[in-house]
Amino acid sequence: MGNINFLQMLKKGSKLNSILTGSCPKCQKESMYLDKNPLHLTKVLKMNDHCSHCGLKYQIEPSFFYGAMYVSYGLNVAVGIAAFIVSFVFFGVTIEQSFLTIVISLIVLFPFVLRLSRNLYINMFVSYDPKAGHK
Repeated sequence: MGNINFLQMLKKGSKLNSILTGSCPKCQKESMYLDKNPLHLTKVLKMNDHCSHCGLKYQIEPSFFYGAMYVSYGLNVAVGIAAFIVSFVFFGVTIEQSFLTIVISLIVLFPFVLRLSRNLYINMFVSYDPKAGHK
């Protein structure tokens, strides 16, 4: 088993690059979102209609991103479990305090989970094309 270079997995052309940056999954030349900052809560889900470089229509079909709700659910469960393990197991707080930690974690990470779930979902259906966006 060879060494996997983590930085190689983050380079342009990888799914991980598109997922973490929110860039177009086909060409990875621009952000899918009108505002790159997920902390601008009123704009967190506002997306471009299509990529100006390769022309990929982000809303592949009507209500396409409804499927991202399932991804979001899974991510939120993972966040809740992680918050519980860290608070209860590692810090030894009470169950009530662990519950509060879970709630606070979910609230704080909400905009990031929203974007990440959309990024993951569209990357399940669209692959990187190094020739995309070349005129």
